[in-house]
Amino acid sequence: MAKKCCNRIATTLSIILVLFMLFIGTDGFTVFTAESARKNKLIEEKPKFPEVILEDSKERTYTMETFRGKHVLITFVYTACTTVCPELERNLEEVYQSIPAHYIGEEIIFLTISFDPERDDPETLENYRQYFNSDGETWRMARVPDQQQLESLLDAFGVIVIPDEYGFSHNSAFYFVNKDGYLENVLDYTDINAATEYVVRRLEGGK
Repeated sequence: MAKKCCNRIATTLSIILVLFMLFIGTDGFTVFTAESARKNKLIEEKPKFPEVILEDSKERTYTMETFRGKHVLITFVYTACTTVCPELERNLEEVYQSIPAHYIGEEIIFLTISFDPERDDPETLENYRQYFNSDGETWRMARVPDQQQLESLLDAFGVIVIPDEYGFSHNSAFYFVNKDGYLENVLDYTDINAATEYVVRRLEGGK
């Protein structure tokens, strides 16, 4: 009897220990996937957008300093993608169209960045932007021609890009960069309303 009681206590303590470790290791049970953990880490660390040279669909080259003093909502795509990328950009278009017009271009810029610079040259990006009613100015589509710079950007923002037989496997989100060039939030691209509400709230000066 005493032995059974001891075993029961030991089992209970083991379960408590496992639950405690799970609680700690999952940030209070909020992280259950590697992607969620990556997102939470990015939000906590708030990395600065690296010093990379962007080339857009108008063949203009510049750094993120061009947008200093404005928020930037960013997506990462490759134009040959036929699955998640079109959905990602359609959803970004909905967010873009839902933002009060007086903020667009003045307080916020939308930026789509290709991680396939060899194929996504300015001409390709120019054609691509028209599918989503991007004006090429307040919503720009660009690439990072230098591979090393591109990798530093993807690494800084936790963007996972893996070549496969169809093109690339990759994660997707809306990346909200503040006026000083720091990543402030990683938003679920499938929840358009929540993303829009967050962006508008930040544009209005809220948190």
